[in-house]
Amino acid sequence: MLRIAVPNKGSLSESAAAILKEAGYRQRTDLRDLVLIDPENSVEFYYLRPRDIAIYVGTGELEAGITGRDLLIDSGAQAEELLQMDFGQSTFRFAGKDDREWTVDAVAGTRVATAYPGLVESYLASKKIKAQVVRLDGAVESSIRLGVADVIADVVSTGNTLRQAGLKIFGDPILKSEAVLVKRIGSPVAPELEILVRRLQGVVTARKYVLLDYDVPSALVTQACAITPGLESPTISPLQKQDWVAVRAMVLRKETNRVMDELWAIGARGILVTDIHACRL
Repeated sequence: MLRIAVPNKGSLSESAAAILKEAGYRQRTDLRDLVLIDPENSVEFYYLRPRDIAIYVGTGELEAGITGRDLLIDSGAQAEELLQMDFGQSTFRFAGKDDREWTVDAVAGTRVATAYPGLVESYLASKKIKAQVVRLDGAVESSIRLGVADVIADVVSTGNTLRQAGLKIFGDPILKSEAVLVKRIGSPVAPELEILVRRLQGVVTARKYVLLDYDVPSALVTQACAITPGLESPTISPLQKQDWVAVRAMVLRKETNRVMDELWAIGARGILVTDIHACRL
């Protein structure tokens, strides 16, 4: 039976459970449950701290797990990304006092406070920058004011919390993170895990795309298909109306309105958008 780790709490927990449900797997109804067995799919789900998931997977105790890319790197576990899940996005950045101009090179010789020491140490090593990394469990934005650190490295969304603490972001992002499905480095992908990946990929793709249907004059098909090339090729069907065809193609959800505007401008009509709940590509 396939053993999969799922975040038991935090920002990734709810979204991880939701995507697994959409992929056809059972999920717990009681948040106190630590293990759930899905006999129909031959899967055991273990609900663990997101920070620990990569470690369990990396040691081979579990076949796979859902965690954040930042937590995977920070753990130093022998685990690797198998699939990007397209949720839980965050950006990891440096920040320092707003009374001076900072650069990444200026971090050398400073004290850097963070809740992700493994991630920060790995980044600094890649840049050949020597600094003292100070591990804190949270509220790192207070560490500079309290004299514990000179610089912080933390997850940043809007940056409002940092500005309120008199700090400003500097340098390029240390890391752009999101939820990822991980497996042990070098381990073979079992058939059951292949099915899980295929199902999850289907949901991820379905969330990104919509199905677009429209009618267009035959003379404009080439122009219309250039606007909606689809993943491989659009489906084109003749209509009863002479010299008109129906076209169906997958379109990125975020580009839907722009594409509809362009199709209308060239003469397409009857443009319809349909959600995709699941797919296999």
